[in-house]
Amino acid sequence: MSTATARIQRANRGSHFRAYRLHGTNPSQLDPFMGIDHAWMSAPTFPPHPHAGFSAVTYLFLDSETGIANRDSQGNSTLIEPGGLHWTAAGRGVVHEENPAVLGSTTHLLQIFVNLPRDKQNAAPFALSLAAENVPTVQRPGVQVRVPLGSFDGVRSPLTPPTDVTLLDITLEVGAELALPVAAGQRAFFMPIFGNAELNGESFGLDDLGSPILPTATEATMHKLAAKAGGAKVAVFIGEPLRQPVISNGPMAFASHESLTQATAAYHRGEMGRL
Repeated sequence: MSTATARIQRANRGSHFRAYRLHGTNPSQLDPFMGIDHAWMSAPTFPPHPHAGFSAVTYLFLDSETGIANRDSQGNSTLIEPGGLHWTAAGRGVVHEENPAVLGSTTHLLQIFVNLPRDKQNAAPFALSLAAENVPTVQRPGVQVRVPLGSFDGVRSPLTPPTDVTLLDITLEVGAELALPVAAGQRAFFMPIFGNAELNGESFGLDDLGSPILPTATEATMHKLAAKAGGAKVAVFIGEPLRQPVISNGPMAFASHESLTQATAAYHRGEMGRL
């Protein structure tokens, strides 16, 4: 096992959006993920904006006070309820926006940016949704594991996204432990959501901002989570690295300069649609 140098940093915008942002010092560190925001939003923060070349995924925690209204230039309009997930595969380009369904009420979410395999980056955009009641759950003594993406302990999410990744929403009562295997060739990233835990025997929580807290598994291994006083919630992200170039201008990212240039021009010509 090796330890990545990715960091969690605060990324607040105004008084209605606060976030902890997980990112690497280079694109390969989180591969196949490109960045993850753990955020609270209570008012419109980001105007309609384009994405291309990767996927934008929104997962709402069950303690959200309201849902998120998601709409895009493909004509999709979705209410993401607390506990649900929405996956926008941007492909060659889409414009979308997300706002709290009830303004002034707070949404508690993960915004996950997942790279697309090179041969899918110029495909037509599409969206996938998973309602909260359809998210599989695994119960262990003192532990609840929600599986909105991928699989855990033989339980699999009903979604089949264009990049095969796993997202686990794990809640541990005080003193509870969970063994988490990671398959050969995959990486696992751990993000503290609340409380304090131990990860492989080391203290792990939001008080550790700025320290290297993201072990990555490069071969079959077993991670151990254990909750400390007060219990804890941890989000786990697992995927096999795509090992392809990442050339980005911010809202768009492709494996080649040519594709990025073409997508940027298409957006300015209005070919991605408008909201």
